[in-house]
Amino acid sequence: MYNWSVDEKELSKDEDKYAIWKLEQMVNFGLGGNKLSYDKLRKYWNKIQIDPARKRFLELILNEK
Repeated sequence: MYNWSVDEKELSKDEDKYAIWKLEQMVNFGLGGNKLSYDKLRKYWNKIQIDPARKRFLELILNEK
């Protein structure tokens, strides 16, 4: 995944902010061949800001485990 509008090196200094940003990017703009981390989604679930319909869909999948 390539993002031209964010300095990833600077953002990666704060592990939580970087993880939240990366999850949001992957859900909103595509996975780029990668997989979403179940553990990270669970950890940051209340902090990620994504489309409500996508969030409901992911919630259904996460609750199946």
